[in-house]
Amino acid sequence: MRNYRLLDFRQELIAIVGSEKVITEQSKIRFYSTGIRVGFGDACAVVFPKDLIQLWKILETAISFDKIILLQAANTGLTGGSTPDGNNYDRDVVIINTLHLDKLFILNNGSQVIALPGTTLFQLEEQLLPLGRGPHSVIGSSCIGASVVGGVCNNSGGNLVNRGPAYTELSLFARLNQKGQLELVNHLDIELGDSPEKILTNLESANFKKKGLQDSDRMASDRTYQKRVRDFHAITPSRFNADKRRHYEASGCAGKIAVFAVRLDTFPLPKDEQVFLVGTNNPRRFTELREKILLTFDHLPDMGEYMHRSYFDGSDKYCKDTFLIIKYFGTRFLPKLLAIKRKLDYIAVKTRFLPKHFSDKVLQFIANIFPDHLPERIRDIRRKYEHYMVLLTSDKSIEPTQNLLDLAISLEDDYDYIKCTSSEGKDLLLHRYVAGAAPVRYRIINSSKVGELLPLDVALPRNCTSWYQILPREIISQMAESFQMGHFLCMVFHWDFVLKKGANLNDLKEQILTILDKNNAKYPAEHNVGHLYKADECLESFYRSLDPTNSFNPGIGKTSKKKHYE
Repeated sequence: MRNYRLLDFRQELIAIVGSEKVITEQSKIRFYSTGIRVGFGDACAVVFPKDLIQLWKILETAISFDKIILLQAANTGLTGGSTPDGNNYDRDVVIINTLHLDKLFILNNGSQVIALPGTTLFQLEEQLLPLGRGPHSVIGSSCIGASVVGGVCNNSGGNLVNRGPAYTELSLFARLNQKGQLELVNHLDIELGDSPEKILTNLESANFKKKGLQDSDRMASDRTYQKRVRDFHAITPSRFNADKRRHYEASGCAGKIAVFAVRLDTFPLPKDEQVFLVGTNNPRRFTELREKILLTFDHLPDMGEYMHRSYFDGSDKYCKDTFLIIKYFGTRFLPKLLAIKRKLDYIAVKTRFLPKHFSDKVLQFIANIFPDHLPERIRDIRRKYEHYMVLLTSDKSIEPTQNLLDLAISLEDDYDYIKCTSSEGKDLLLHRYVAGAAPVRYRIINSSKVGELLPLDVALPRNCTSWYQILPREIISQMAESFQMGHFLCMVFHWDFVLKKGANLNDLKEQILTILDKNNAKYPAEHNVGHLYKADECLESFYRSLDPTNSFNPGIGKTSKKKHYE
């Protein structure tokens, strides 16, 4: 009987979007049901709506057939939150991929935007550039191709200190109420109509006022972040996923509602920019720099990124292909690259005589053929030092930063810096941006020698000065490789560990989390809890309030996967 119902469900999906937009073959579903770092589970179908009305009809159909709904855009989540988790659900899972829903609407001459669920950060950045505006975040290293809505739903932090994490109180979303009824809620503060069909049609056809809009009482960005991040002596982190101050409908929802659109603030672009690369063998020097910057600067740098040599070298060796592709072909080529990778891996699975992760191995081989891609002065800092700080400054923060670095180096002889040329600065920032893929590629290339991947996304207290020695040697010694970097001014770190063969991932993870708890850290910092972290009581309560029937992304944050959270 269940098989008949499943066939009926698939036929209903095909009736909505067409047969070419529904995937039911498990070998093809695997690409969408597998996370880029962790996470995998079964799904009965992947469906690709081409417009918002189709998305609404798919939701109605999935609910009528009692399916679990998992919305997914670029599938760039690092904690498995945008893919199924195992096969122990009490209902079939349907994945709705929203990448085709990528329209973007400019409001009030660029001061705000409305983004649909498939709009990417690259796309947003590109369309705002001619207007002299920028988004809340420049695309990060680990999530190249990430969607705007995904960032909001996951409280993504980004690396731009002055703009804070992704946040808005203005959104359009569908939810399933306690009675099992699907509701469309328009909190964009823009008049679009009085029925789901009218609202969605008017939005997608841009049939609404886009200029002269009145300011909303609701926030469209985290306007208080600069004040929080400057509190150098605070015993709590500046930002983290479970911060209840930043849970509001779509913001932080982690897929527990179906978000159709978000309205966001944009930010004026600087007139001048300058990148500095600082190197040291004494990490205390970076703590001193951070204190002086946060407590004495009138204008903060735009970015203060820490890289340990492990991540610098990892990006150098394992992300060179992505670096070269973006540098010479631009970000527009990335969707094509992902499509090529998907086809290669599909062929490899089908033929069976080709190795697993065939596309990654091919790209790694090709990248190794090319000559050195990093400027010599950057290489020189790498050779001399173990710890690096990338400071992106602009306008009124350029001169104070250089003065501080000159003074610091005149007083201490254990570090140095370079003032990057324009081309050096672009290469250095790109080197940092692509770095997040290094742990996965490292594990793929060395799969026969190493164990599992343990990615950690940690927010340390703002007053933490021992950030570089939190974990004891007996834990680090069980890692084949330890990749470490972070958004240093924010005290947010990415510790990505590849375990030695035979090391127990669960035991190590529990030991590390216990140490983090003792240090008053919060985790995850800027990704959602996914299926790696347990949602705390406050966060779980937020999820339950959004999705009382547990029909959207059940199991997130290690919550119940069963209907009504039974």
